[in-house]
Amino acid sequence: MLPGFTDARAEVNGQTIAYSRAGDGPPVLLLHGFPQTRAMWHAIAPALAERFTVIAADLRGYGESSKPGSVQDYSFRNMAADQRALMVSLGFERFHLIGHDRGARTAHRLALDWEKAVRSLTLMDIVPTHFLLENLGREVASAYYHWFFLAQPSPFPETMIAQDTDWYFESCLTSWGAAELDDFDPEALYAYRQSWRWPDTIAAMCNDYRAAIQLDFAHDAADLGRRVPCPALVLYGADGVMAREYDVPASWAVRLADMRARAMPGGHFFPELHGDETTEILVDFLSEH
Repeated sequence: MLPGFTDARAEVNGQTIAYSRAGDGPPVLLLHGFPQTRAMWHAIAPALAERFTVIAADLRGYGESSKPGSVQDYSFRNMAADQRALMVSLGFERFHLIGHDRGARTAHRLALDWEKAVRSLTLMDIVPTHFLLENLGREVASAYYHWFFLAQPSPFPETMIAQDTDWYFESCLTSWGAAELDDFDPEALYAYRQSWRWPDTIAAMCNDYRAAIQLDFAHDAADLGRRVPCPALVLYGADGVMAREYDVPASWAVRLADMRARAMPGGHFFPELHGDETTEILVDFLSEH
């Protein structure tokens, strides 16, 4: 799955979580976004593994991890519990945590629910879930229409996507700024296609977005006013929708007690398309903490 990494599965929190592991040193957990798998870290994970013990995991519902069947299964709280249990099962009570997109939302929830477990937190190209839904404007609603399409009752989005699955999810990869399909690594694209072509993966991803509206918004509302105490790094694509429509650092400043933020070249998928630049910043930040 990732060059130089060992692939494995762990039975934790009632789920099967697939992951890849390499390296030695302080533990780092990498969480991917939609519509990807842990293969998205191909440009970053091997370099991090030269200094750290790196665990790249598939979120429940994605890749090779298990795919439970209800909306309730896909709250970020449940997804975070999987990943915390995975790290504990590997002997890591505290770890650095890095997430992109849905993985970043899962990481934020993990840091809220198990703050002592998180040594540092890196969030890539998101604004907080509650903030996005509470402050939704016309431009973001248009660009991020998938939040509301995927959240429609089953089987409407599942049926529509199944008509041309590759076309739909590939359009997601190229719709959020500064990326063409040829920009993505062919082996990573192969891994994504192998995952999203399965009907249970399509259903799981829809349930992920249903849960954001039905469950996660309320969970985050209950935690307004709380600030994650660990050192935090917020990275966002300078040419992406989030940077264009929001003050990304300001959206996080009231939620992260010790935050630094930086715009990155490219759009939403900068970790894949600008891996060297992203790795350099991550190594500096992780080494500091």
